[in-house]
Amino acid sequence: MTVLATESRKLAVMKALIAAWSQGDVQGALNCMTDDIVWHYAAGVAPPLKGKARAGKFLETFKSQITAVDWRIFDFAENGDRLFVEGVDEHRTLSGAVIATPYAGVLEFRGDQICAWRDYVDVGVMEAQRGGAPASPWVTDLISRAPL
Repeated sequence: MTVLATESRKLAVMKALIAAWSQGDVQGALNCMTDDIVWHYAAGVAPPLKGKARAGKFLETFKSQITAVDWRIFDFAENGDRLFVEGVDEHRTLSGAVIATPYAGVLEFRGDQICAWRDYVDVGVMEAQRGGAPASPWVTDLISRAPL
């Protein structure tokens, strides 16, 4: 695996997607994906979303349930057409709960667009926080690192 010390084009696309999503710009996020995207937003837990229309519907629904996004990447590596990222997906629900979930993601690119995406998250961490539990000390440690 090739580890890069500087920002790559793939990471720039991922950051553009994050910036769009953080502003509630679903179309901007979708512009970073191919029409035939296969997105495992919770790999191993839920079936993937197939196609940009399904991804857009998911994002629109999710957007209607949150008020703020602070999605951060801590580290990344590349291998061929794949970008590996580690970070935290943090957002605030309409009820005011803060959901901060550490994750690892694998994104595959076709040109400058994401054609496959697998996010690996602990859904139990999200559900506990949705239920009002604070982040555990070990989750707090994981998500308190400086982002790229």
